[in-house]
Amino acid sequence: MAILITGLTAFMAGLDNLVVLVALPTIRDDLGGSLEDLEWTVNAYTLSFAMLMMFGASLGDRFGRRRMFIVGLLVFTAASAGAAVAPGIGELIAARVIQGVGAAIIMPLSLTLLTHAVPAAKRGAALGIYSAVSGLSIAGGPLVGGIVTEHISWHWIFWINVPVGLLLVPAAWRALAESHGPNDRLDVPGTVLSGLGILGLVYGLIRAGGHDGWGAPLVAGPLAAGTVLLVLFVLWEQRSRAPMLPMRMFRNRAFSAVNAGALLMAFGMYGVVFLITQFMQTIQHMSPTEAGVRMLAWTAMPLLIAPVAGILSDRIGGRPVAVFGLAMLAAGFAYWALVMSPDASYLEQLPGYLLGGVGVACFFAPLFNLTMSSVDPAEQGIASGANSAARELGAPLGVTVLTTVFTHNGGYASGQNFVDGFKPALWIGAAAMATAAVVMLFASRTTPAGQEEPDSGEPALEAAVPVPTATR
Repeated sequence: MAILITGLTAFMAGLDNLVVLVALPTIRDDLGGSLEDLEWTVNAYTLSFAMLMMFGASLGDRFGRRRMFIVGLLVFTAASAGAAVAPGIGELIAARVIQGVGAAIIMPLSLTLLTHAVPAAKRGAALGIYSAVSGLSIAGGPLVGGIVTEHISWHWIFWINVPVGLLLVPAAWRALAESHGPNDRLDVPGTVLSGLGILGLVYGLIRAGGHDGWGAPLVAGPLAAGTVLLVLFVLWEQRSRAPMLPMRMFRNRAFSAVNAGALLMAFGMYGVVFLITQFMQTIQHMSPTEAGVRMLAWTAMPLLIAPVAGILSDRIGGRPVAVFGLAMLAAGFAYWALVMSPDASYLEQLPGYLLGGVGVACFFAPLFNLTMSSVDPAEQGIASGANSAARELGAPLGVTVLTTVFTHNGGYASGQNFVDGFKPALWIGAAAMATAAVVMLFASRTTPAGQEEPDSGEPALEAAVPVPTATR
């Protein structure tokens, strides 16, 4: 039951990362707004998600993981209803911010609650199911968004969260055991510094990608302020008695590699998905459903490949599988950059979709086990929050940077103008995936028993180490 509840929650939160992308042209026609407004429709969710992820894990440690998990579900569900009835683009962006707050609470706690609910001997299988369900949200996002937008209304891509959330709340209360973390102090200064620092950087990048130049006050000011605030965050965390993210964890090579790889992967993937959906509907004039169906070659691939990738991870370790996946994503984006044209047929584009789908499946299948095995059991809640935050931060950064590259080299004036901007953005996405593959070579290699091999630069973490017992 714990796998079902936490998996459905991860699916719902993950779905809202991608479900809105295919609906963006329709939302623009209905509510208006510029390209920058459309970016914020995506980034508002992922930014608040990333900014508050570790704080959400800390709230669970302090006030109870099950209790805060339910609070997060209620916030997410209410915000989804608010997004569905939004009368304008500004109200939609505001609702997406609150959605991200709820997701920031439920996502790290769902993984921690599942880890504590499953015996160590079965934890690898449980995490594999959890990762498969998370992958399903990637597969379902564009398709669900396209079908619902075209045949019902874009409002229903948010309404569908409401009944699911309302069913999960009582189920979580009955089926999940309450537990607390070892650190019961909240790092409010750290949360403020990191959140405002991330916001400053991303806002400055978005302004730079719009009509402002890099030297404009609304670009240089936020970028400089964001950088200073993040430096202050690091200094504060080093001195704090109860840090939200202990900086010593980054001395663990495996932990640093897994988080850097996750950030770079999300950077490239979400940036490319944002643009490819625009290309399919704006340049090739596909309906939302047609775009979602054609993307199944990429997004549904994890359903077929993830089980195989999971078996390979058990046999040869998670690291080589993740590295292979990132290499496939890099190859897929590079292929698109070579063949893309305004009238490129679907068959011409298909190899890129297939390579991307294999890549996503092979990366996500071992990711959660690599993350949890890179730290001591007492710090798995923090590790879960940090890795989720890295991925959610990578998403808006990728959308922002790749859109900036796109607008500086092309635009919507014509099909060729779009492709002129899209190709260099694809090369940036491919470079991000290749860099992530190199970085992940330093991640720990998990074995079937769930222990970390000593090639990570840190002592091996034995699977027999007991996880603190949850209490009701």
